[in-house]
Amino acid sequence: MDADAKKTALRMIPYGIYVLTAEDKSGAICAATVNWATQSSFSPPLVAVGVKTDSGAYAMIKDTGFFALNMLGKGQQGIAFTMFKPAQVEDGLISGEAYHAGSAGQPLLDKALAAVECKVTDIVERGDHHIIVGEVVDAHVSGNIDGRPDAAILEMKDLGDNVFYGG
Repeated sequence: MDADAKKTALRMIPYGIYVLTAEDKSGAICAATVNWATQSSFSPPLVAVGVKTDSGAYAMIKDTGFFALNMLGKGQQGIAFTMFKPAQVEDGLISGEAYHAGSAGQPLLDKALAAVECKVTDIVERGDHHIIVGEVVDAHVSGNIDGRPDAAILEMKDLGDNVFYGG
């Protein structure tokens, strides 16, 4: 296989930018910027998220069986870049970002356009990222979304010409 062709072809898949969050029973919180996410079923409502297997977020979600997927909007690149680093929880903030507990107890970023709280139903353990499938148990929207909801989401291409994932 031509490595350059593979990289280019896989980078042509469009990616939204999300912040995956979870909280364990001790109150520890994780947060990670992710981009391999999609709705995978209407009934029941399921989402699938690719999560790096050596990350703290993966370990916590696998242990607790719950997570939230926070949808970032256009102009929220700063939050995405902040959450690329391990989360620091201080003074009621996750890495400087205000949050609150959702109805299922998962941390929801106050500035996120929307979020879904999910109960893990399956984990596909293949490769360096495992696919976590979660059933949506609650959904939150922070306000009116003008136009198409999918047009409001922060995308990988919004992070700059030198930021890619995939390949």
